[in-house]
Amino acid sequence: MGFALMFPGQGSQFVGMGADVFERRPDLLGDLADEILGWSLRETCLEGPEDVLTSTDRAQPALFAVGYALWAELESELGCVPEAAVGHSLGEYTALTAAGVFSYADALAVVAERGRAMAEAAAAAPSGMAALLGADRALADEVVSRRRAEGGRLWVANVNAPGQIVVAGAEDDLRWLTDHGRELGLRRVIPLKVAGAFHSEFMAPAARRVAAALEKVELGEARFPVYANVTGRPHRPAEIREMLVRQVVSPVLFADTLEEMARQGVDTFVHVGPGDVTAGLAKRTVKEARVLAVSDVAGIPPAVEALSTMSAPRGD
Repeated sequence: MGFALMFPGQGSQFVGMGADVFERRPDLLGDLADEILGWSLRETCLEGPEDVLTSTDRAQPALFAVGYALWAELESELGCVPEAAVGHSLGEYTALTAAGVFSYADALAVVAERGRAMAEAAAAAPSGMAALLGADRALADEVVSRRRAEGGRLWVANVNAPGQIVVAGAEDDLRWLTDHGRELGLRRVIPLKVAGAFHSEFMAPAARRVAAALEKVELGEARFPVYANVTGRPHRPAEIREMLVRQVVSPVLFADTLEEMARQGVDTFVHVGPGDVTAGLAKRTVKEARVLAVSDVAGIPPAVEALSTMSAPRGD
């Protein structure tokens, strides 16, 4: 039995995030990051304003950088290694970097391009996302398939936890969904405050740009398995780039992933990064598992104590 890391995705950002880790890891969050990004990471995270930090092109690299720096601090205190890791959407890059597949600098550059590309794709067409309450995956698939058969543009985008499914599509299709939700068997349809239809075909232009960015970086060997959002299974080394490109236009199968990790022996899930969203999803999905959250530097000592007897000793 062992523990797995979980890294959050876009939506977990907030002004003030990472204040303590900025002080601890200027090597990661200082000049190096600012040079890669072309803007002040510290100022954006700690001062905002909120609309700037929340923009897709800023939120994605900011969450990646703060999440990875927090992991670096946690790792320096651990005497054991994780069994596996997973990230939600952009968090998959944090997980892969924690495992040693990407260098921090390379991953930050790719994530910055990903954020810009997804922001531009979202701005190119009126689209969005909505959460479905009272729907399982089968019903969600049936609903979006019905709409596409009628000429609409609607897809399942996130399978986050039991009863927590998100769809993405054109604004007209989301209005149709809201108007007809009850007759479709949905308890409620909740429009989300997002810039566009992420993890759908609306993001195809962004996927092409992510592919080009990934071709420029070298990949290392993973120190532990990292699970792919697209398949819910561990990445195969030869397919990492392909999976990350497909991820931009494909559903994030987070619940499937957590369930598969539990079947493979993971009994503790550790959220690492701002907020605690993935911790909540793990509690809903794998009810028997222990779930920890390291959302700031203060959360490291209790997590280290909890994990100290759990996994294999460090091999280096």
